Amino acid sequence: MRLLLCCCLLLASAPALAQFNALPVPRIAAAPAPDDPPAVQRQLFQAAAFAAKFQDSEALGRYQAVLKSQPAHYLALWQAAVLSVKIGQRYSDETRKRAYFAAARQYADRALALRPEGGEANYAAALALFSQATLYSAKGRLAAYRELRSYVYLAAEKRPDLPEAWQLLGRWEYRLAHYNIFERLASQLLLGGTPAATSQQAMTSLERARDLAPDRLQFRYDLARVYRYQGRRRRAIAELEAAAKLLPVTSEDLIISRLCAQMLPPLQRAAARRERRRRPRLRVAPGPMEGLGRPETRPGP
Repeated sequence: MRLLLCCCLLLASAPALAQFNALPVPRIAAAPAPDDPPAVQRQLFQAAAFAAKFQDSEALGRYQAVLKSQPAHYLALWQAAVLSVKIGQRYSDETRKRAYFAAARQYADRALALRPEGGEANYAAALALFSQATLYSAKGRLAAYRELRSYVYLAAEKRPDLPEAWQLLGRWEYRLAHYNIFERLASQLLLGGTPAATSQQAMTSLERARDLAPDRLQFRYDLARVYRYQGRRRRAIAELEAAAKLLPVTSEDLIISRLCAQMLPPLQRAAARRERRRRPRLRVAPGPMEGLGRPETRPGP
């Protein structure tokens, strides 16, 4: 029975949600603490400067240098976790992805050991786990989504000002809300149940992320896709039209901008067709001679 469930899970994945796992991870700005030694502060400022220039590998290297001298540096740990996920997602090679995601999980676990309820550490742990889940088997993926629950909720609770935490929460909620029948059955039999989540909760979380950072293309793209899947066509169009006004900054932004541009026209055409169907047909009032019929004609003799 368990083998049958796992085979069904492999075949019955949700294609509409698959792209959530492949989207690039947003960057989070952070500043060094005033009590850091001058050498550490210098390295942290360098890391932030590299991150601002979208040089993630160089930024990760600076955080790793900080951790060599201060292995328990909280900011460097959770930032290294986030950057490791970012870099790992760019590789098509699964071996490299797995290595970067595993490193991210280790950094996040060390940050959690320092601050178990830290919003940043819980976000980093949830992000690493969510990314690792894409490489797991069916059962492992479901177990990862279940384990992710406490991290992602704590991240949003402890750092409600962090739009990335709300975005990840919304993605996770929408994924759970759309488990297919095989995934639900497997979660019930093998894992003792499925965490509760609804599409409305997912939309609310993604809207919160969008409201906190309205100039982020990725947040609007995620929200537009969820609106589209839920039949909220007008809302999806509004998000995509707003996204079209944003200037892409990175190559990842450019990809998302193109995806938004591809998604918008079909939705606009569908909305126009629906509007035409709902528009009442105008009836012309009959004239005084209309309705009397034509005069009868008789054949000649």
